[in-house]
Amino acid sequence: MNVKTPVSVIVCAKKEESRIAACLEGIYANDPSEVILVDGGSTDGTVRLAEDWDDISIIRSSEGNLTKDRQIGIDNAAYDYIAMIDADHRLDPGQLTSLMDDLQHFGLDIVQGGLVLDGQAEFWVQAEAAAWEVAHNHRPGQRGMIGTAPTLYRRQVFDKIRFDDVITKSIDDTDFFYRLSKFPQFKVGVGVTRIRQRHESNLLSYIKKFLWYGMGDGQFCRKHPTRAVSMLFHLLVRYPLIYPVRCFWVGKFIAIPFFVLQGIVRFLGLIVRGLK
Repeated sequence: MNVKTPVSVIVCAKKEESRIAACLEGIYANDPSEVILVDGGSTDGTVRLAEDWDDISIIRSSEGNLTKDRQIGIDNAAYDYIAMIDADHRLDPGQLTSLMDDLQHFGLDIVQGGLVLDGQAEFWVQAEAAAWEVAHNHRPGQRGMIGTAPTLYRRQVFDKIRFDDVITKSIDDTDFFYRLSKFPQFKVGVGVTRIRQRHESNLLSYIKKFLWYGMGDGQFCRKHPTRAVSMLFHLLVRYPLIYPVRCFWVGKFIAIPFFVLQGIVRFLGLIVRGLK
């Protein structure tokens, strides 16, 4: 008899018809105890494809907000470990268990998987994948800031912090983990588990995304003015200067334009849109 992994997996999706089936296939290959899809108002075949799995719980959300949809999934989860997996993530068999091992090994309450590129891709996607290696995958263990997905959480974290209206919706990870830092009993970090990500983007889509992040950066600075200097350092020094130097050091030259573009465009987004 198969023993299910005692994890509630939450997938928040909207108009992900082209990616949701592969995402769910990877999740079910890990035999989780529960899978919850929170659909944010898809008008394509996302929900229809998800219904191919008989035991999936599908919640149709009218919030129109990814942050709130994450909390809807959490509120409906039945297990003490909760995994946030997005539609572009591709789990291999055993990776939910591997994330749980990372949680235990590094003494964490929240652990994010490292990211690796799934298949071949055009220049900017390859540049992003190289950037993961430089800024994210290179140092497993405790961190001050990680991403919200692909990430495994202990449920008790959400007794203190929720994905709610207080969180800056366009950069929910920055706001969530900054607020969580007020509770030093919780430890967050990155594990050794590497999860594949299927990304298909071009230069214009990255510019739009970074402008959106920049708007969130500005909102974050307005809400937490004591963090404004740190945010500006992050965008104007770490991204365009420090990370490129690290790229030279480790031989990931393709990541340099990605870091420079992200820092500059996010700063412009912060100034033009985020501080209005």
